[in-house]
Amino acid sequence: MMFVIIREAKIDDLPDMLDIYNDAVRTLTATFDIEEQSLEERRGWYQSHSERYPLIVAESDGKVVGYCSLSKYREKKAYIHSVELSIYISKDYRRKGIGTRLMKEIIARAQKLKYHTIISGITGGNGGSQALHEKFGFSYIGCFREVGFKFGKWQDVHFYQLIVDRN
Repeated sequence: MMFVIIREAKIDDLPDMLDIYNDAVRTLTATFDIEEQSLEERRGWYQSHSERYPLIVAESDGKVVGYCSLSKYREKKAYIHSVELSIYISKDYRRKGIGTRLMKEIIARAQKLKYHTIISGITGGNGGSQALHEKFGFSYIGCFREVGFKFGKWQDVHFYQLIVDRN
């Protein structure tokens, strides 16, 4: 059985997180980035996270094998209680429960931070991510059709939402 620790991301985790992300850029529609990112670009992304916008990792045998974050949903002040969730798992560690562990932790953090809603955009055809979100009570909200062009074809984005605070 694999031993996995879920913890706060550290700057030293960036190379592993970059490898996971760039693999997704090359092979998946989970991101609409077309070109791989540099360590410097990812450093800026890392610095956009804080106590208010957590970034967590799953670590196994001293290596980051997945990560999850909450980010600003939009810039306007009325959106301050909403966040967007991102989750990426290393190709060698998918379907091993890591996404479930990361999702459980990030939702707990969202509740503690008193967010009202979490939103996720999932590219069409990503059944694994859709199932993970549904497992945690996310509802399908709608689809933006053909909003991204990657791997020679138009991609849809399906939106899922979890109301965290029902008050």
